[in-house]
Amino acid sequence: MLYDYETLSIDRPQEFVLLVTIDRPESRNAMNTQMGRDLLDLFGGLLCDPGDVRTVVVTGAGDQAFCAGGDLKERNGMTDEAWRLQHVIFEQALYHVMDCPVPVIAAVNGAAFGGGCEMALMADFVYASTNARFALTEVTLGIIPGCGGTQNLPRAAGSRRAKEILFTGSPFTAQDGLDWGIVNKVVAPAELLPAVLATASRIAENGPLAIRQAKRSVDLGQGTDRKTALGIEVEAYNRLVSTEDRREGVLAFNEKRKPRFLAR
Repeated sequence: MLYDYETLSIDRPQEFVLLVTIDRPESRNAMNTQMGRDLLDLFGGLLCDPGDVRTVVVTGAGDQAFCAGGDLKERNGMTDEAWRLQHVIFEQALYHVMDCPVPVIAAVNGAAFGGGCEMALMADFVYASTNARFALTEVTLGIIPGCGGTQNLPRAAGSRRAKEILFTGSPFTAQDGLDWGIVNKVVAPAELLPAVLATASRIAENGPLAIRQAKRSVDLGQGTDRKTALGIEVEAYNRLVSTEDRREGVLAFNEKRKPRFLAR
């Protein structure tokens, strides 16, 4: 897959890991229409065929912002129709982040406000630097989060905490996010990317088909009753029994070596 984007920088820092950097530091990495298109193209391609990518890390350029939300300078003076059409691009782009078949880790290195916070919530989990701050500020602009914020935040933090965050629009710290179940780990700014990449590498060393099925089982199971969810889990488990990855994993264990899983 070729990666050439105006608002995203793409790197392969280690085998099987894709590093996506939101790259508009002059605008605090705010999301403009072009970024929406770039994210939609990138994650749409991963949705169709992740190739040898086993883990995706998303971060922001610089140390001030992960993503400051929608670019309000671009939106200033937009017609209602243009606003709605732009939002379709944004929502579909972030839905594709959530639906990515391989794990997505958000490395939040500064402000994650509005759509930036929603992007982090769309990831499978979040690591944050100590200077990270989060907020869903949409109500202060007379709108509400429209890219998953009202749905993903309650699932992470519970409805009462989510309502407080949503209704006030007030920022909260990385430590707050950790305490409330929104953030998985908080580290010093200089340690953020190394910590995320270490976890991404650990994930990438495991059976890629197993990781995809585990993610699918968790995501689908959350939206249904426990009995149905257990059926989803068993179906995912049974899909792996006949794979070369399963055979290689057992063989490697018995031969006392690291498994060599297929690249895809």
